[in-house]
Amino acid sequence: MKKEISSGAVIYKLINNKLYFLIEYMSLGHISLVKGHQEKNETLSETALREIKEETNLDVLLDTNFSHTITYSPFEGIIKDVIFYVAKVVDNNQKAYDNHDNEVIKIEFHPFNEAYQLLTHQSDKETLSLAYEYIKKKERL
Repeated sequence: MKKEISSGAVIYKLINNKLYFLIEYMSLGHISLVKGHQEKNETLSETALREIKEETNLDVLLDTNFSHTITYSPFEGIIKDVIFYVAKVVDNNQKAYDNHDNEVIKIEFHPFNEAYQLLTHQSDKETLSLAYEYIKKKERL
């Protein structure tokens, strides 16, 4: 069994005391959170920051005090761990756009309930829910 490791983040912004979460519409047809493969000699937080920049062009503050790991098998013979952090957008006026090959069709920010409903995989929904509770406490909402 081959082991793969990826890292990503639940990306959010706060506007008028309301949280908005970034989701990605993927070319394979699913809707997901930002994540990607760890490259040689990268830490997990470096992977998350690189993937965020590559896939969204956003500058964020990564918070590694929140960490949630999901494990799944994307293909036969492969087991994958994905470690998610939370990341707050630095400038709410910065435009998010897909800056990454053909993997991502588009990206959008949505309030929690909408983002939750749109995500395809239950593991992403669970990650978003846990991050949402963490962020509400952190931001005192």
